[in-house]
Amino acid sequence: MIDMHIHAVHPQLPGVKPMTDLYDGPVESLVAALNEQMTRSGTRVLLGMGHLNGQGVDPLGIASTLRIARMLPGLHAIGIADPTRTDTDHLQRVDAQLQTGSVIALKGYLGYVYHGPESAGYRPYFELAAKHDVPFIFHTGDNWSRVAKVKYAHPLAIDEVAVDHPNVKIVMAHFGNPWCMDAAEVMYKNDNVWADVCAILVGDANHFAKITASGYLQRTVERVRHAIELTERPDRFLYGTDWPLSPMDVYPGFVRQLFDDAHHSAVFEDNAKSLFKLSSAAEPNAAPVPVRIKVSGTS
Repeated sequence: MIDMHIHAVHPQLPGVKPMTDLYDGPVESLVAALNEQMTRSGTRVLLGMGHLNGQGVDPLGIASTLRIARMLPGLHAIGIADPTRTDTDHLQRVDAQLQTGSVIALKGYLGYVYHGPESAGYRPYFELAAKHDVPFIFHTGDNWSRVAKVKYAHPLAIDEVAVDHPNVKIVMAHFGNPWCMDAAEVMYKNDNVWADVCAILVGDANHFAKITASGYLQRTVERVRHAIELTERPDRFLYGTDWPLSPMDVYPGFVRQLFDDAHHSAVFEDNAKSLFKLSSAAEPNAAPVPVRIKVSGTS
């Protein structure tokens, strides 16, 4: 199983508090917690978002993720594209960091940064994504920040950049939730658009048990599944948890209900392996080390 959307480090987004106390503790505790989550869920590969405001030779904010990856086989880094930083020096450093092969994709934080996907600030990053043949992920849908502006994160705006940049492979994180039907239309008409289904629901195991008992989880399944069927693109959906917002051994049960059994292999592994050019999954991690995880926030 490939989890293509986690936060191994604090994303440093405006108005978003650290999502787990583990970010402030020893890195060994964070690695142990991730290792435990991977082992319990059968997850072999993680794609971890970097952080905003990368500096110097780390313009994409991935150095801290790469440090964790050296201790955690199977973790790969996703760099953060900042549309407010388009000066030549910064973009040259981005180009150089992409050339190292250490960046598996780029990401733009719509809503948290007040630029829509069609903003001129993203264009040089699209060019670099095409040059290095890496996907470009956009946060779409709800923002977990009082200072974020959701008008910038509506998935319909992805259609414009998908048309204008046909050589860029675009991923709509969160399937545009709650505007899943709009996201579905964007996927249906554009051959260069994918979506992940992370953080459509968030919370710990007790929360998932509660919303299952109340019927809310099933109502969400029906709502999102209807949009997924509209896309006619089971080969374009990707699994992710947005850890630490949801446990890796709990969220798959929800995602399995969104897709027919015949598509589970594609959604949980094959689509991500193809899109991100993952040659093979990492070996299983070591025995789990119990670590208590506090869950809060979303991105």
